[in-house]
Amino acid sequence: MAYSTILYEADDRVAWITLNRPDKMNAMSVRLEAEFQDALEIADNDPDVRVVVISGAGGRAFSAGFDFGDEDEAATGEVRRTIDDWGRRMKKDVKFLNSPFNCSKPVIAMINGYCLAGALELAQMCDMRYCSDDARFGFVESRFAAGLPNLAIMPWIMGQRCRELIYTGDMFDAQEAFRLGLMNRVYPKEQLEEEVTRIAKRMSRVAMPTLVWSKKALNNTLLAAGFDSALQYSAQACLIMDVSESEFKHFRKLQETEGVAAAIKWRDSLFAPFESEKSWKKSAKK
Repeated sequence: MAYSTILYEADDRVAWITLNRPDKMNAMSVRLEAEFQDALEIADNDPDVRVVVISGAGGRAFSAGFDFGDEDEAATGEVRRTIDDWGRRMKKDVKFLNSPFNCSKPVIAMINGYCLAGALELAQMCDMRYCSDDARFGFVESRFAAGLPNLAIMPWIMGQRCRELIYTGDMFDAQEAFRLGLMNRVYPKEQLEEEVTRIAKRMSRVAMPTLVWSKKALNNTLLAAGFDSALQYSAQACLIMDVSESEFKHFRKLQETEGVAAAIKWRDSLFAPFESEKSWKKSAKK
């Protein structure tokens, strides 16, 4: 099937889904969400595929997150003014973000460059995450008083250390992501694809029932501990954040009247006086 926002190929038991909007830093649009889920379903139903790898085209970013200037959304006439409008969009986003978790086969996120906001949540819903040494991460939506439906995934991966990252919106690098347990491994940029391919091929040599039922068992361990309830509450909290009176509305107004760049410039100006080298960087140099 031909896609316009992703690439899909399957070879030797491994399916590759590439977010393919490099001019937009692979920002996730309505169309990309739909095409991604379609491709993932194809891989899930293909008896010759045992492992799925997700990556981003262009080398600059896995993805910068959800597309604020989504032309596909504008073309549908969909607007988000009321809590019901936001709720309908939230439901779509939750289904998209949860799709790697709900895929019956192991899903790997191969992260090269920036992985921000919703893209970070998507990556966390994958089974494993491998990144290049120049990768950069951040729950940056905190900085314009917004939330994302799967923010509650973070404590399950990195524990309560995620609070600082969520409350500040600070960005962090690959080595910090590895230290926090967010990344399984970090590789030199030029070796990332080769190393991830090697891991995926090894994994794909495991018998299909073992892979599928191991994932079911691991997923159900999380579900039994309340994982699904946490995500549902997170989505509701996000919905409240999105419709509340806050800086987010000014950010949106600037975005609509002056463009995304102007909105981001205004947002960054609020934090600029307080930016400094992170304490964990200072500690790493000692």
